[in-house]
Amino acid sequence: MEAIDHSISLCRSCDLVIRKRALPTGVRALCPRCHTPIYDTPYCSINGMLALCLTAIFFFAPANLYPVLALEFLGSLRTTTVIDGALAVYNQGYWVVGFAVLISAVIAPGFLLLSILSQILIIKYGLKSLVLKKLLKQLLKLQGLLTQLTMLEIYVISFLVAAFNLADFATVSFGFGTFCFTMLFIMTLFLMREYDLEHMWSFLDEQ
Repeated sequence: MEAIDHSISLCRSCDLVIRKRALPTGVRALCPRCHTPIYDTPYCSINGMLALCLTAIFFFAPANLYPVLALEFLGSLRTTTVIDGALAVYNQGYWVVGFAVLISAVIAPGFLLLSILSQILIIKYGLKSLVLKKLLKQLLKLQGLLTQLTMLEIYVISFLVAAFNLADFATVSFGFGTFCFTMLFIMTLFLMREYDLEHMWSFLDEQ
């Protein structure tokens, strides 16, 4: 099976075959025949994405280890983390749901952040190494799968829904883990907004 050349694109207006190149920040590529805009560079530079990725990784551990909800009912106080919630669902017999929660809220986001961090570091420092170039190619191929498996926004919404529904029966408060999980979601959201898979492929194609 032949490898797909991600650097090739077609003009939307005149169908001219164009080979993509890595562009400086804020520069737009135009079709040389009809001057139709072809593609833009991400708003954020590689260094900007690196800062967002490191910030998200900084919040990753406390977001999963510290309590996200504290529930006080009839004098009893219970706290739970994201991992505890997934294990509780698993132990109640809903192992498919528990496994899905663990993957989409903990495992996949962690691998996604590590993958993007590795991609950025290879682009910045390791493109001269054939081994690292092969690793970068594999990471780029897995990027779509990791993005689809990561669903942090669902759990941020679920915290708010749980607090609203339980407010009439118990005292619900958010923990430090809720703040870290929300910041993890925000940093990941901005990171994925600036991340452009085709732009990352272009660094590899340039070599």
